[in-house]
Parts: sequence; C-alpha cells; structure tokens
Amino acid sequence: MAVPKRRMSRANTHARRSQWKAEVPQLVTCANPACGEKHLPHTACPSCGQYGPTKARRQVLQA
Repeated sequence: MAVPKRRMSRANTHARRSQWKAEVPQLVTCANPACGEKHLPHTACPSCGQYGPTKARRQVLQA
C-alpha cells in the first residue's frame, strides 16, 4: 500500500473532504391515484402500502 512521503496540510485535508457530500435520496410519487405520497423507489409506499404502478403487479401490503 502506498504511504505518503509528507504530511498533508489541514487546509488540503479539509479541501479534499469537502467533496464528501451526502446526497438527497431520490423520491418518486406513489402510483396510487388516491395516495400520491412521495416514497423511495423500489419500496412499498409507507402511507398506503402499494408497490408497483400497474394493476397486474399492484400489491397492497398489510402492516
């Protein structure tokens, strides 16, 4: 493993670490027309429990 020859200054360390930004999660609207809430993609809607947009794949998960 490579070892640095010199110590990295505090300013350079902070400048490098400033690029470590957390990203905002992308949200999608619920496919249920009655619900319309925002939720994470590829997960069931936390308010109504529906997963999937089409009627053939539409499931309502019981909590």
